Amino acid sequence: MPAKKKLHKSTSKTKTTPVKKSKTVSRPKTAARTAARSNKPASLNLKKAFYNLTTAESYEHAVRNGEVVLTADGPLNAVTTPHTGRSPKDRFVVRESYSENDVHWGSVNVEISEKHFERMHQKMVAYLNKQPKLYVREVFACADPAYEMPVRFVSTSAWHMLFVKNMFRHKADLSNFEAEFTVLHAPEMQANPKTDGVRSGTFILLNLEKKMVLIGGTRYAGELKKSIFSSLNYLLPKQGVLSMHCSANVGSDRRTALFFGLSGTGKTTLSADPSRALIGDDEHGWSENGVFNLEGGCYAKVIKLSQEAEPDIWAASHRYGTVLENVVLNPDRTLNLDSDEITENTRSAYPLNFNSNTDADGMAGHPNHIVFLSADAWGVLPPIAKLTPEQAMYYFLSGYTAKLAGTERGVTEPQATFSACFGEVFMVWDPTVYAEMLAEKIAAQCADLAGEHRLDRRPVWHRQAHEAELHTCHGARRRGRPPGRRADPDRPDLRPGHPHQRPGGTQRGAEPA
Repeated sequence: MPAKKKLHKSTSKTKTTPVKKSKTVSRPKTAARTAARSNKPASLNLKKAFYNLTTAESYEHAVRNGEVVLTADGPLNAVTTPHTGRSPKDRFVVRESYSENDVHWGSVNVEISEKHFERMHQKMVAYLNKQPKLYVREVFACADPAYEMPVRFVSTSAWHMLFVKNMFRHKADLSNFEAEFTVLHAPEMQANPKTDGVRSGTFILLNLEKKMVLIGGTRYAGELKKSIFSSLNYLLPKQGVLSMHCSANVGSDRRTALFFGLSGTGKTTLSADPSRALIGDDEHGWSENGVFNLEGGCYAKVIKLSQEAEPDIWAASHRYGTVLENVVLNPDRTLNLDSDEITENTRSAYPLNFNSNTDADGMAGHPNHIVFLSADAWGVLPPIAKLTPEQAMYYFLSGYTAKLAGTERGVTEPQATFSACFGEVFMVWDPTVYAEMLAEKIAAQCADLAGEHRLDRRPVWHRQAHEAELHTCHGARRRGRPPGRRADPDRPDLRPGHPHQRPGGTQRGAEPA
């Protein structure tokens, strides 16, 4: 056996360092976490924000930030993919004591708790406070001074605030501006469906008690204008004013016409008649004094736009100051309005005064003509019809039409839909509230029409039926068959040349329904 080695004790002295207890490293306190622990709302810091930039300044910021492309003719063009239309399923209304007994809860007005709203509000404020730049736009909704509502928009995006400038009314002197409604907008911020009480990363949260809207996860600018419309659809009826999803114009004889309809039915096209003064192309209120615009701009769909057929909209869409969405550009940056490469729902947002004939006040008397428009993709309706009051009430509540390609996310083919009051997705009260108000106003404030009905039993509600204006009531058929609809040899009404068909492209509307 090999001899065992002797183990020698080490003569070196090893110093042992006592182990120190590690200190707990605390995470930095964010504004949202601090506010949550103290039960105090997060405070939005706007000291370094850019307020009410001019159009030129907005251009500079939007281009430098890489938000948009400057086109050859002057407008800015923004691409909003993946959202190229509204996201109605991501819109929520806060259930709170102020409005919960008024709101028509369901698939349109989906409830979210006050707790989830406060959580999202604090997260959004913390997010905004971290951004290198914020933009503020102070504007006014409602042309009638009796119902004017000051609105403050706060966003991380310069081009969106130029869009707001184009779409609403504004004043030179804002020294005494006090916002009645606030919209916080963070298009790049994503929600967490697991903790925030929402369906996806996209969210549009409407709090009627606090008069506040939170919008995030989508660049589509239509959410900004429609958030205010939804709010007014609650607030105005409480003041006895009927809010309406319609366009309006007035003739030299001061006779007013209203055009109800969803996107793709022709509200913008028909209201932009050079021979009649444009009041507005999309949203109006009807008070005891008459009709007034809720906005200050136009939001026209421009797919297959023709200079010959619609010179006003074409000219405005090629003008400095206009904001375009999702329009395809040629290599030389001129507009390719015939392309649907990005979406069918290409848009042009410009001030009302870009039209050649506009009513500067945005107000007119009680309507003399009420026109219902439908994008009837299946030919179930006659090309034109004159309705009795009973038929009109039924049709106003049913709101039959077809959703057209691109107007909402995921819509690529015409889809039959029933949208009460021609805008149910924007209505907060039960649809019957708006229908009853409309019937009452016609009876009380349109004495000439009501009297005509009583005397000779001719209908009060109608579509203008004289031969020269037949095309105004064809909706989507006016410039060709609806998008996605193909000629069918077994359907004579779908054949080219049939009376239900019109030459040209696709009819346009004012806003996704």
